[in-house]
Amino acid sequence: MPISPKQPPATGPAACDGGRTIGAVTIPKLAIRLHGGLAPRRCVELAVAAETHGFSSVWFAENPFGRGVLPAASACAAATARLRIGIGVFNPFNRHPTLMAMEIGALDELSRGRAALGIGAGIAAQVERMGFGYDRPIGAVRDAFAIVRGLLRGETVTHEGRDFSATDVKLDFTPLRSDLPLFMAARGDQSLRLCGEVADGLMISNMCNPAFTAAAVGKIRASARAKGREAPFEVVQYVPCAVSDDADAAIRMAKDMVAAMLPVYWTLGDRFAPARAALARGSGISEAEFSAAVEELRIGTPAAEALDDRFIAAFALAGTPAQCIEQAAIYRDAGVTEIALAFGGAQPEVAIAALGKLIAGLTPTGRTQPPRRPSRRGL
Repeated sequence: MPISPKQPPATGPAACDGGRTIGAVTIPKLAIRLHGGLAPRRCVELAVAAETHGFSSVWFAENPFGRGVLPAASACAAATARLRIGIGVFNPFNRHPTLMAMEIGALDELSRGRAALGIGAGIAAQVERMGFGYDRPIGAVRDAFAIVRGLLRGETVTHEGRDFSATDVKLDFTPLRSDLPLFMAARGDQSLRLCGEVADGLMISNMCNPAFTAAAVGKIRASARAKGREAPFEVVQYVPCAVSDDADAAIRMAKDMVAAMLPVYWTLGDRFAPARAALARGSGISEAEFSAAVEELRIGTPAAEALDDRFIAAFALAGTPAQCIEQAAIYRDAGVTEIALAFGGAQPEVAIAALGKLIAGLTPTGRTQPPRRPSRRGL
C-alpha cells in the first residue's frame, strides 16, 4: 500500500516559495549517499549513474574503522564532470582540522570546485575507542570550524581551542575557493545553534523524521539571524530509499533498511538524548512503540512484522518511482534543499534511472514542468 508521510508545518524554503501547488510537485534536489561499506570502484559506478540521470551530488558518509572515503571521493571526482562531491562528515578526532583543510582543499582542486565538506562530532563510543574523551563535542566542532575556515581562506591561523589548536599554520598551496561550503552535522539544540552561527549548511543524518527536520531548520535560522547572518542555508538530509514498480515489495525492502538502523539509533538515545528525540518527535510513534519494535527486532522478528508502515513514513522513501517523488516533497516542505538517498536492493542503478526519468521533467527549482503544447505547425 502507498505510504503517505505526515506533513510537518512548512518552515523551510518551500514555505517561502509557496511549497507544493495543485497539479505540481516541489521536491529537494536529489543526491546519492555512498559510504565506506562500498568499495571505491563500486562508488564510481554509482556516482556515474547518478550524474547520468540528473542527480545533483554524491555524499560520502565516513565512520571510524571503515574504509576512508577519500579514495572513493577522489575517484568519483575524476570520473564525473558535474556532480558535487560532498564529504559527510569528517570529525576532528579522526582528522585534525588542519588535515581536514589540507584534504578538502586538494579534493576541491581535483574536482575543479565541486567539493563540499561536512564536519561533525563523531559517535561517542567510537571516539572513545580511539583514546579521546568526549565530554566537549560541541567545543571540538567549534574549534574545527575556526581552523578549517581560516585555512581555506588562505589565512595564517593561530587558534587556541579547548580541544583543538593550531599555531601559525598556513596551507602551502592556495585553495581553489576561499568560500568552499562547510556543513555541520547537528541534532541537539546546542549543535543546531552553533550550526546557525558558523556553518554554511546543515547535515541531518538517517533516522530523523521530517517533523524533527522542520523544527531543526527553524532553530538554525533563528541562530543565524541572532548572529546577523542572512545567507541562505543549505539543508542536506540522508534518507534510505526503496524503489520498485511493486509498491508493496518496496515497502518490505524499506522495512529491512530501517530495521538495520533502528536498534542502533534507539540505543544511542540512552546516552545522547537528541538522537531519541530525532526518532520520536513528530513521528506519530510513541516511545513505548519504539521500544517494543526494537525489542522485537533484537529477538529476531522479521522487519515486516516488527515495523508497521508508520516507521517507513517517518524514516524512508518507499514505493513506486512516482510515490517516492511525492514523498520527497514532504522533506522540501520541512526545509530540506537536498535529499541524499541510500538505495536498497541489489540494483541501485535501476532505482537511480527510474527516479532520473521523473526528475528530468522538473524545472531547476524542483517543480514539475507543464506539458509542452504541440506546435501548430503542420496541424
